[in-house]
Amino acid sequence: MPPPLHPPLSLRLHLLLRSQTLTPLLRRGSSCDAPLCRTRRYISVRASAAQLASAGVATAQQPELGVEEAVVGFVTGKRKATEVAHAVWRNIVQKGDTVVDATCGNGNDTLALLKMVADETARGRVYGMDIQDSAIESTSSFLKMAVGDERQGLVKLFPICHSRIEEIVPKDAPVRLVAFNLGYLPGGDKTVITVPRTTELALQAASRLLSSGGLISVLVYIGHPGGRDELDVVESFASSLPVDTWATCKLQMINRPIAPVLILLNKK
Repeated sequence: MPPPLHPPLSLRLHLLLRSQTLTPLLRRGSSCDAPLCRTRRYISVRASAAQLASAGVATAQQPELGVEEAVVGFVTGKRKATEVAHAVWRNIVQKGDTVVDATCGNGNDTLALLKMVADETARGRVYGMDIQDSAIESTSSFLKMAVGDERQGLVKLFPICHSRIEEIVPKDAPVRLVAFNLGYLPGGDKTVITVPRTTELALQAASRLLSSGGLISVLVYIGHPGGRDELDVVESFASSLPVDTWATCKLQMINRPIAPVLILLNKK
């Protein structure tokens, strides 16, 4: 395992932090107590350039964004928060790392993370989870179209609540990044959403799993009922982390009140 990196996460912005009392951080409407299910294995075939670009994966026509370019694009309203997140991830994650997609949804982040960890050693791993079976199926289908057989086995998918991360990641596997994309499943049932109670538990678990130099990335969608309550909990958790061991920051569009908010938690 290569030594951990300690990249700077001051993104040349006035990043906002709020201290609040920690209130209780799954997707509401489903039980979080479903048993662990079978591992979904990585399968073959090629994705189109458009599919890869939508997942934030570079192609010959769509080169990777650097952090500075992504942040400047975000500030000028030309880039999405997801693009900033992926650019930051690429500066943290190394080939062969273990990473977690705590809310895999339709698989865009899962694929992007796979591209970051996969190499010829086949040591990298992506552990993906989602409480909705439809999300696991969607991610599995998307991955089938995106990668070759040589990557089979690098992604493990589980239909499980994100608060149970520690049940699926091996205890001897240092985790470089845990990514959350909170809210509802795009194209799915909008009444099934992540909620504060289990997101808080998931963040606590992620902070225990994370190795030094690692990152917790949380994209919070606030345009739906309950979204702002969840943002409050994520911000409060970020504010509660000790300054000597964590650096936490937030990117938010002030005049777009329902735009998603990106919160980054770097473990020193």
